[in-house]
Amino acid sequence: MLRFNAIRTGYLLGISLILAAIIYFFASNWGGLDRTVKIVLAVALIVLFYGLSFVFARIRAVPGQQAFLSNIFLVAGCVAFGVSVALLGQIYNSHADSYGLFFIWSVPALLLSWITRYNPLYMLSYVLIHLGVWLYFYPTMQSPSYSQLESLSIAGVFAIFNLVLFLLTFLHRIHSAPLQYMSFTVLHIAMLAMTNSFAFDGYGLIMNIPHIAVIALGFYIFTKVRLNKTLLTLNALALSAFAVFKFIELAEAYSSSLFFVFGLIFVALLLTGNVWFFRYLNRLGKPSPDETAVPEEHSSEWITKTVSRIIKVVGVLIGSISLIGLIMISTNVNHTEYVLLGVSLLLMITMIVIPESKLDSVIRYTLLTISYITGLAAILWSDQTLLSVLFLIVSIAGWFRSKGKRQRFFAYTFVNLNMATVLFQQYQEWDGWNWTYKFIIFALFALNAVLYGLSYFRPKTELKGHLRDSSLFFSLLFLFWTTFFEDVIPHSYMFMNIFYFVIVTWMVFAFIRHKQKSEAITSVVFWFIFIGFKYYDLLWTLLYKSFTLALLGIIVLGITWWFDRRMAHSGKTAFDADHRSFSFMRLSPLLIAIVIVLQLGIIGYQTARSETLLATGASVKLKLAPIDPRSLLQGDYVALNYDISTPPSKNPLQEKDWNRGKVKVVLTPDSQGVYIADRLYQDGEKLAHHEIVLNGQWNGSRILYGIENYFIPEGTGRTVEQNAHYAYIRVSRNGDALLERLVES
Repeated sequence: MLRFNAIRTGYLLGISLILAAIIYFFASNWGGLDRTVKIVLAVALIVLFYGLSFVFARIRAVPGQQAFLSNIFLVAGCVAFGVSVALLGQIYNSHADSYGLFFIWSVPALLLSWITRYNPLYMLSYVLIHLGVWLYFYPTMQSPSYSQLESLSIAGVFAIFNLVLFLLTFLHRIHSAPLQYMSFTVLHIAMLAMTNSFAFDGYGLIMNIPHIAVIALGFYIFTKVRLNKTLLTLNALALSAFAVFKFIELAEAYSSSLFFVFGLIFVALLLTGNVWFFRYLNRLGKPSPDETAVPEEHSSEWITKTVSRIIKVVGVLIGSISLIGLIMISTNVNHTEYVLLGVSLLLMITMIVIPESKLDSVIRYTLLTISYITGLAAILWSDQTLLSVLFLIVSIAGWFRSKGKRQRFFAYTFVNLNMATVLFQQYQEWDGWNWTYKFIIFALFALNAVLYGLSYFRPKTELKGHLRDSSLFFSLLFLFWTTFFEDVIPHSYMFMNIFYFVIVTWMVFAFIRHKQKSEAITSVVFWFIFIGFKYYDLLWTLLYKSFTLALLGIIVLGITWWFDRRMAHSGKTAFDADHRSFSFMRLSPLLIAIVIVLQLGIIGYQTARSETLLATGASVKLKLAPIDPRSLLQGDYVALNYDISTPPSKNPLQEKDWNRGKVKVVLTPDSQGVYIADRLYQDGEKLAHHEIVLNGQWNGSRILYGIENYFIPEGTGRTVEQNAHYAYIRVSRNGDALLERLVES
């Protein structure tokens, strides 16, 4: 099974690299391809991925992996469709990251989700719909002004949508546990946002009531009606978040010594309630000796532990703020930082010395963490290297005395922070801040890498395992940090990026091979983080990154296939007995084919519509003023602000007279042939032969025509800003417009 999972990981990484290469390539907007070739290429990629899904559903080319690869390529085909829709927007200069893009993309994702009931497609649909709704209300590069009631209503839309979705999953109308937990979480986030008194001073207090009611109802349903420990745990987290948010609101309004005292009491109650709740949760629904635990109990255990620790961290932060605030308000000495350091050292030493059996672990680690935070603040404040070294020694002792993986990781984090503080205080004047900063990161990487290597030579103990996991995490973290440094020596930037990618990729397979689960998970996470963060980094242009990632993806897939075939010949491959039963392309080929045809039809319709407008629309010249932002999927573009974006001057309308929505503007050419906004079009009005009607959308501050974005090759934005002063657009008879080109004069 281990080899089976390693092979699947290899295939997944390879396909991810290929998809990233496609996105990078299209986002680069390479001028070497005209729009026809780009469209044909996009359609070919959609057909290719769906075709591979069909092939692996039917042909046993990869023993044991048919269903997995078929389903992954099905998801990849849906992703390729979204990228193709974004490409059409880039080619025809449609809105950058518009809500329409994500709504159109969500249609086949929803259909495929309904056909397959596949969780990755469910989650893809969920994310796309939320992005579409969010961008509908808050478009990119625009700042719509909403009243408090309107903003509250927008948050209510997210809350109601997620409530309905949660009920559908909870009542098993939709079978998807990830979708259930995600919708439940976002529901509470939306409702918490609606209680925000800072943003909704007229409604926030009232909205506390329905949020409290939903939380209370959740506790009742998940304990009395249908026991569900995972949802009960998330509900407890929602209650904790609500309590903390209300504490922050009160702290802002009633900051005083007495309030901070109540803050410490609140932390004690929060953490005590946390302990009580999770002890109760462990007893709740516990099977008798003759019964076996249901799978849901095991699946909820990690969520229970995670949420419990989140609550503790939140309590610690509030306690730290309250303690620091109380000391600063109550102390009259000139050097408050020394008082803070003294309190933190006293607290740390006390927690280290007291035996584990004499003090509850939650109280111990809460107080120990508060002492870490206050002590770190104090040594940064005092800027005394000797005091920092003293605090570092005590912190290391605290790490040795800690029990539990998370507690030791947290203590190890503060040891690294303390070490960084000592290095900074020692070398802060060394040849400028930039060199000091780089030296500290390299030093911390080297230190953690050495500790990780030394952990292999220590006897096998629990402490050794914690040291290995923590030092590996921070080694990769600081090594990843170095990949953003400019050249320290010639070509060091490129070398560090290549070195990081090679070493982490090697780690992924090495750790899986040697059954080191936690190390494998850590390296996989850092691998994907690297791919994501280097999207717009300056190592190479997107075009060269695309070729590089495509080559790496092909290599990874080739190596994985070679190992897969080798193990198949040796009889070591774990056979996927369900490759026929769970290959969605094999189960529902006709329905999936209809969805694929629908996607190709959308691409074809949009292409034909845009090409017709370009060929037959009236050519109009407009004056503009560009700026240079960047789209998530579509690459660089200039955002255009036209003179006609302001209301026509002949009949100036105040904003209060406008309703947000569609308007029609009559354009007329001036003496130089540049079209200007003359008036708003009235239904039934007859136009002069030189006048043109342009459809727009009033957003409360200006008129948008859907031609505000012009996509350009990567890195050419500044040149366009300096040289482009006019835009040529094509306008159809019904008033729709398409941006054609930018010119200097």
